[in-house]
Amino acid sequence: MKIWVDADACPVAIKEILYRAARRSELMLTLVANQMLRVPPSPWIRAVQVPGGFDVADQRIVQEAGPGDLVVTADVPLAAQVIAKGAAVIDPRGELLTAANIQERLGMRNFMEGLRSSGVETGGPAAFSAADRQAFANQLDRLLAKRR
Repeated sequence: MKIWVDADACPVAIKEILYRAARRSELMLTLVANQMLRVPPSPWIRAVQVPGGFDVADQRIVQEAGPGDLVVTADVPLAAQVIAKGAAVIDPRGELLTAANIQERLGMRNFMEGLRSSGVETGGPAAFSAADRQAFANQLDRLLAKRR
C-alpha cells in the first residue's frame, strides 16, 4: 500500500497525521501539489511538484495510484477515478469514499455546482475542526489496521 495525497488543499493538521502514520507504518507517503511543499525528512515521505494547471495534480495521482493504495482527497471526481482503479479514498474530514457511495457524492457535487453556476449562493463547507481531525485519524487507523 502507498498513500497518495492531493496536497494543494489538504489541511496542515491532516498532513501532520499522515507524516506520523507513514513513519510508524513504514508506508510510502507521496504528497502531490502544483506548488513546492516542505515535508519532514524521512525515507517514507516525499513531495512531488507538478506543473500548474487544471487538474494536473489529480491526473498524476490517477496515473500513479493503484489497487490497494490509499488516496487522501476532498476532490470527488478524483476520488471516483481512483476508486475505479481499486484504491481506497478518505477525505480530510475522515469520510471513507467507496464504490458504494461515490456515485451519490458525484451527483450531489454536480447538483451543487449547477446551483452555483446559476447564481445560487450555496455557502461553503464548515470550518475544519478538531472533530474532523479526529475522525480522519480514526478512519486512517482503521484502514491501516486492515492492512496488517
